[in-house]
Amino acid sequence: MKKTVWIARTAVCLALLIAIQFLTKSLGQLVTGSCVNLVLAIAALIGGVWSGVTVAVISPFCAYLLGIGPAFPLVPCVSLGNAVYAVLFALLVGGFLQKKELPAAYGSMVLAAAAKFAALYLVLVRLVAPAVISTVTAAFTWPQLLTAVIGGVLACLIAPVLCRALEKKN
Repeated sequence: MKKTVWIARTAVCLALLIAIQFLTKSLGQLVTGSCVNLVLAIAALIGGVWSGVTVAVISPFCAYLLGIGPAFPLVPCVSLGNAVYAVLFALLVGGFLQKKELPAAYGSMVLAAAAKFAALYLVLVRLVAPAVISTVTAAFTWPQLLTAVIGGVLACLIAPVLCRALEKKN
């Protein structure tokens, strides 16, 4: 039963992510990125580390197919940054939210966003695409940090209510 719940929660988060990417693609990186980070964080909080990582890794491939992601050689790098965010969200933020330690949860959320930013900056800007640094830097530096923080704040606000609703027995 536990595996079925994990699969269902991961599938719902992935479906929600694809729908959000499709519906917000014309609204720009700030809106789409914040919504995507919200879904990544929720997947990590309600489905656990592996649910978050699964959605995080698949997300950039879906964005690429929808025409809103980076060029294909950069997609796996974005998957890595998203996975870092999901892992830290599940392990750090989730634990603090369960204990109702909100200052620590929000501090951990900022740490997760900063880690995503650092991973993307190091991998994309410094290692993979130094030749196109201005284009890559514009999309994968501070906007990623900002959208990760916005999505994380929204997730910290929504997750407790969502978790209580998912825990109710019918």
